[in-house]
Amino acid sequence: MSYTLLSVALLAFYVAWNLGANDVANAMGTSVGSKAVTLKQALIIAGVLEFTGAVLFGHEVTETLATKIANPALFAATPQIFVVGMVTVLISCGVWLQIATSRGLPVSSSHAVVGAIAGFSWVALGVDAIDWSSIKLITIGWILTPLISGAIAALFYSQIKHWILDQPNQVVQLQEWIPWLSTLLLGVFGVIVLPSLTEPLTNFVIEQVGFTIPAYDIPLLTGAVAAVGLTIISWRQLGKMGGDEGDEGDEGDEGDEGDEGDEGELLPTPHSPLPNPVERLFGRFQLLSACFVAFAHGSNDVGNAIAPLAAIVYINRTGSVPTDGITIPIWILILGGAGIVGGLAVWGKKVIATIGENIIALQPSSGFCAELATATTILIASRLGLPVSTSHALVGGVVGIGLVQNIKSIKFQTLKGIAAAWLITIPISAILSAAIFSIARIFFL
Repeated sequence: MSYTLLSVALLAFYVAWNLGANDVANAMGTSVGSKAVTLKQALIIAGVLEFTGAVLFGHEVTETLATKIANPALFAATPQIFVVGMVTVLISCGVWLQIATSRGLPVSSSHAVVGAIAGFSWVALGVDAIDWSSIKLITIGWILTPLISGAIAALFYSQIKHWILDQPNQVVQLQEWIPWLSTLLLGVFGVIVLPSLTEPLTNFVIEQVGFTIPAYDIPLLTGAVAAVGLTIISWRQLGKMGGDEGDEGDEGDEGDEGDEGDEGELLPTPHSPLPNPVERLFGRFQLLSACFVAFAHGSNDVGNAIAPLAAIVYINRTGSVPTDGITIPIWILILGGAGIVGGLAVWGKKVIATIGENIIALQPSSGFCAELATATTILIASRLGLPVSTSHALVGGVVGIGLVQNIKSIKFQTLKGIAAAWLITIPISAILSAAIFSIARIFFL
């Protein structure tokens, strides 16, 4: 069994590697495409935050997936079938994610897991073992997620475009909007990230100090303080950047090159690849939102890679299939986090290029709106109980921006390839899993 565990651990690392390579674009694709950060900076930032999220907070999602990923009761009498099935899930997901990543296509790792489970369950126990209601919900999600995200992104960007970007004095307008943008950013992403981050502090206050407080008081207080702090810092940065631009413009007005000096505000400066102080500040906002996405992704999606491994480790230790919450060993979380970081560092740039550059040309202001729309869509879907894909939401958000800018700017050929990959993810992973399980059953069962 030790050789089996080693093999499964390597497979889990392989899946995490491909998951990191494909899904890192959800966090950093628009930031790289808009030139808010370089590719190298994005990979470093995402690597640190993905790993931190996976190790510190990945256990909860992994526990859920390890016990709910398939109906454990159906395998209670035959744990060996469950083990072989989980191995086929890892192989199928890893292979499909690698194929999609090699072609630069952003796909849903969650959908790949669902398809792989459906495939092996069908072969092992028959068609009734498949949870068709989940397949139905995911199909609805395929349609609704990009539409909702696109509509929200178009709404956000059209307002920013009208009230800030299209105004004669963008800097003054942005100064007035900074408090609202700060509150919106930390409000949406705070709901996703802050409860997990502040949970240890909340528990300490309740259990050790003996002071009973509502669960969301500390996250709300933290978010409010952070919003005020971000507003003050952004005002100072914008004032400094605006002053620098003014100085450059004054220098350009001297002599015969006055007209060229006026154009200087629209060109990248030696210190930044971004064209003006407004877009540079939006670049800072966008980077902050990308950090939130990376952390949340590491804590949530790492379960897709390591949940089967956690279930097999449990079976090896107890001899029974897990039917309730289980303890996830820290080495499994580290393995998953390391795999995600390795994959995004080595292969991540292909899908980043698709999201950030090959759908529409992005600026930090538009990229920020796309990320904000993605997070809002995920929150709405979570409240409605719809299983949605971050990849689908982000692509929909980017397309929504393109519709506001100019429909001709959207590269529909890229979208055709992405949509095709979405549609075949579950069938392909199901077929792969069914085929691999059928072969494995001959040799191991």
